[in-house]
Amino acid sequence: MSETANQSKQRGRNETEFARPGALAFRGSEGIQFDFNYGCRVQVPVDGWRVRMTDLDTFNVLLDEAVEANTVVTSRRKYFVRFLLEVFDGARLVFSHAFNAAGKKVALRMAPLALGDSLAWLPVIDAFREQHGCELHMPLPAHLQPLFSEGYPRLHIETDDELNEQADTFYATYYIGLLKPFSERDHQPTDPRVSNMQDMIAYLLGVPCEERRPNVVIADKTRKIPGRYVCIATQSTAQCKYWNNPRGWPTLIEHLKKLGYRVLCIDREKSYGNAEYMNTMPEGAEDFTGSRPLQERLSLLHHADFFIGLGSGLSWLAWAAGTPVVMISGFSHPSTEFRTPYRVINFHGCNSCFNDTTAEFESSNFAWCPRRSDPAQRFQCTSIITPEFVMRVVDKLIADRKLAAQAF
Repeated sequence: MSETANQSKQRGRNETEFARPGALAFRGSEGIQFDFNYGCRVQVPVDGWRVRMTDLDTFNVLLDEAVEANTVVTSRRKYFVRFLLEVFDGARLVFSHAFNAAGKKVALRMAPLALGDSLAWLPVIDAFREQHGCELHMPLPAHLQPLFSEGYPRLHIETDDELNEQADTFYATYYIGLLKPFSERDHQPTDPRVSNMQDMIAYLLGVPCEERRPNVVIADKTRKIPGRYVCIATQSTAQCKYWNNPRGWPTLIEHLKKLGYRVLCIDREKSYGNAEYMNTMPEGAEDFTGSRPLQERLSLLHHADFFIGLGSGLSWLAWAAGTPVVMISGFSHPSTEFRTPYRVINFHGCNSCFNDTTAEFESSNFAWCPRRSDPAQRFQCTSIITPEFVMRVVDKLIADRKLAAQAF
């Protein structure tokens, strides 16, 4: 089934929720126009000509029907498909074009990226660029650009306005992100709840799934903090992501200090939450919070013995810096994020709701907890993670580092 410009139906996230694609960018033979901006798109000049769209990798015919003249016909699938587009006048083949982005301009569209999303997705995006040999244009918030501009010099990182100005010049455009509803299949080939943060974008862009560490360049590697220290990050964007054991951070910080470590809290916010839940920097940690450039935090992480955090952006940043990461998370299954041998989750309680295909994460609901309506039972996934459990994982990390040092 195809979609025409006047037949677009609301099916979750559709064209109306993104920047609309511009006019068809390319001209074929006999007045045919086409491109791959928001699916495979084609317009023919004669009523009754037949359009066929085939997936060159799966050999499935995705559309084969006679169309009206001067009407833009669009494939239902908006994610990456290696299309073969053909137009017939009866038995006569009028036009044929196989997708080939080599040397052509391709755009990505997305909501403003959070830190963790950008660190997870940039390596996948660059793998797509390399796989197709295309000129890839994408937006990125200004505060994130210093993390990636040097490490990804072949990506054209721009503003949304700059992309809009070039809308009619792109060969293909893809819309990426955690697209809702998660069960919708026209904009994303698989449910993001059953894939990790990198694989969900790899499926959408058609690149092989593998763990890819982001290439971030640390601008200043000068050591600013004397002595041994660890970095922690205790804040996040939803209460389900916090370590909700009231004994957790204070007990762990005391343990770290007894081991001879300074403990630096590098969150952006010293306090964060809402009227019901307010989270403050734990006592005993040194205050390195505030609106510091991410490159400054990256430099701090570079010299830290290790990092302890949540399933959030600063954990991804520490991983990108090559710093060992202890990640404490119960709302997400360990397969959701990057691999670390120091992942902390307690399976004795409710867990992995983010990956539950019967629930859909509501980022606007700070107190989202889909399985526990009783406030006393909310967030048990991390409230049952004891500080002693995390201390054991930290002690193992320290022991592993000593063994690795002795090996050299």
